[in-house]
Amino acid sequence: MNAGQWVRDLVMGVRFAFAGGREGWIRALLTAVGVGLGVALLLLTTALPGALAERDRRGEARLDYTFGEQIERADDTLVTADTDTEFDGRDIRGRLLEPEGAKAPLPPGLREFPAPGEMWVSPALRELLGSDDGRLLRERLSYDIVGTIGEQGLIGSQELAYYAGAEGLAQRVGDGIVGRIDSFGDPNPVEEEMDPVLVLLVLVVFVVLLMPVAVFIAAAVRFGGERRDRRLAALRLVGSDGGMTRRIAAGEALGGALLGLVFGTGFFLAGREFGASVEVFRISVFPSYLNPSPLLALLVAVAVPGAAVLVTLLALRGVVIEPLGVVRTARPARRRLWWRLLLPLAGAGMLFPMIGQGRENGDFNQYLVTGGVVCLLVGVTALLPWIVETVVARLGSGSVSWQLAVRRLRLSSGAAARMVNGIAVAVAGAIALQMLFAGVEDDYTKATDYDVTRAQMQVRVPTGVELGAAATKLERTEGVRKVHALSEGYLYDAPPQKEPQNGAPLTIGDCATLREVAKLPDCRDGDAFTLRSDDYGDGTAALNKPGRKLYLETPEGPGETEAVAWTLPEGVKQADPIDDPTGNRRNGFLMTPGAMPAAMAEEVRGELYLVIDDSVPYVREYVRNAAAEIDPMSVPGTWYATERSDRYESIRTGLFVGAVAVLALIGASLLVSQLEQLRERRKLLSALVAFGTRRRTLSLSVLWQTAIPIGLGLLLASVVGVTLGAVLLKMTATPVSVDWASVFRMTGVGAGVVLAVTLLSLPPLLRMMRPDGLRTE
Repeated sequence: MNAGQWVRDLVMGVRFAFAGGREGWIRALLTAVGVGLGVALLLLTTALPGALAERDRRGEARLDYTFGEQIERADDTLVTADTDTEFDGRDIRGRLLEPEGAKAPLPPGLREFPAPGEMWVSPALRELLGSDDGRLLRERLSYDIVGTIGEQGLIGSQELAYYAGAEGLAQRVGDGIVGRIDSFGDPNPVEEEMDPVLVLLVLVVFVVLLMPVAVFIAAAVRFGGERRDRRLAALRLVGSDGGMTRRIAAGEALGGALLGLVFGTGFFLAGREFGASVEVFRISVFPSYLNPSPLLALLVAVAVPGAAVLVTLLALRGVVIEPLGVVRTARPARRRLWWRLLLPLAGAGMLFPMIGQGRENGDFNQYLVTGGVVCLLVGVTALLPWIVETVVARLGSGSVSWQLAVRRLRLSSGAAARMVNGIAVAVAGAIALQMLFAGVEDDYTKATDYDVTRAQMQVRVPTGVELGAAATKLERTEGVRKVHALSEGYLYDAPPQKEPQNGAPLTIGDCATLREVAKLPDCRDGDAFTLRSDDYGDGTAALNKPGRKLYLETPEGPGETEAVAWTLPEGVKQADPIDDPTGNRRNGFLMTPGAMPAAMAEEVRGELYLVIDDSVPYVREYVRNAAAEIDPMSVPGTWYATERSDRYESIRTGLFVGAVAVLALIGASLLVSQLEQLRERRKLLSALVAFGTRRRTLSLSVLWQTAIPIGLGLLLASVVGVTLGAVLLKMTATPVSVDWASVFRMTGVGAGVVLAVTLLSLPPLLRMMRPDGLRTE
């Protein structure tokens, strides 16, 4: 047989798909919707790498590096201050700008510099400031809004960002917050090498998220199987042979898949526009980000119709199509188990050579990882029909609804397994990923050493601001229970311009506050202390000589101002350091305010450690507002006991975003599949109602028909997921431990999706259970 015959038969099948009357169109539309949902998610996936790259590019284009060697003022320089803040758990990017000449670089997304007291804001921040929820934030950002930052200056549609005009910033250049630049962007971009374990995580995430999509597309092209069989018998009756009949059936599936490509493109374009208005796990994008790679989009356009033809031909390989009917309703031959075990065994075999490799022995083989995970997950779809058939064949008698469900499952266990294959694959992959993430989490999570029982926030008070007044203002802030105020500096044995040989830190505070950093003997205002230290590099011992004059390091740097001197008094007491609230042990000198020269108070830097009452709503926002009143460039820090690697956190966030999309696809596709099966059984349901069967009985039978394969599918998914998770943990050289809470949570989510779909399908089910459904024309 030549290729022309194949083309003619496929084209005839496509014509049958759209010229078969109302039933043909409904069947084609159901197939197109199921395939379209999968295609939309595939297109989204192909667009993700480009979207993430564009976010990174825009983020780098607006970088304003101010550390390192400071440049001199010129006509093309700009002074910037980092004023990032938070509001209600959301990050806000903020910058103060002061151009020093006509050629000062303009930040991306701005048409002109804001004047002092004015600001340009992102669309999302403008909306927040204009809402009732933004009342506290308006008190902090009390600038006049004069413009909106353009898309080129933002990394996401929902990003909160602003640029405000300022003056007098040049006086603070070099203090760690304010700096001078002559261009935006990273002057020395360096591409960091990816941790092999993180590469493994990315690979597994993509495979796990895409496998359910492929399974759903394969199931969608087989919608309307029973009605199609009757049409195939009619084709045999008018003279077509078995091969031609199967090719025509494949052509029908091809027509639905081609329409699915059109639907999928439409779903994707609509979803791309909708995506600009939402934020998932603090990630948002612009529609222009989501442009699929042309090559990958072409691959989807070729693979989906090709898969439709291939799946149909494979599905009909064991079906005898004769002119008087299709031999499918008779008891089918029992499914064989041996070949179904080959797929998971092959997957385990691909992953086995990398067991114990960890991150110390180079990158994981990407092809083996992908192939192994795919085989293990595809093994779920191969094993589930056999398990459903075997278990259903052994189910005993029960209520009428139970018997109806069991009988139906015995006749079409393959269709029941197809409906739940996708969710079983998704749950198995999710369990494996949860185990892998939980196992390696400790490697990317470290303790911060902050003692969150002694303080929960920290505010830096700049030089020149009276520490006592700042502490008093924060103490009066709603929700603040206590404030520990410390001033810090550094003492030398000679003025900075004379190249001192020894130096030691200086900490200034009242007696109660100093007891947070050291065990003190009796203490009263006017006392000074030296801290015992085992640090051999500490210069305290060399400086600890009564009557010696010590010089304070000035913020402006050596030689720019006259050094402040302090004469070490007689009777300086000794104290033992303890862990301070930041987790560090101090050395050097301690001093109470009464022992501090007046000139020194203006040169030391203040730190405030706050004990807050988390039961007070928005307490952190009150603190940030009070700190902004003390100094607009003050950025209060919130303490956490642990912190995670940014890359690990971004991969985890990407998984959550993808999981939301896949779960939405699962729900939508299951609903379409359920409606298709109900449509196939409409006349049967009507006949049962006409004979007096109660609607409650039929509804329960439909529920059992869903619950039995779902229960078996989730059980199989748990076994495969735990096995895959254990293998992946072994590959990363991580002790294997099963996070049973995650296993139960993932299976619960899968069961919840099915329950929601079942509830949504009840209204059409009740409409179909009417005797007039038997009417025909």
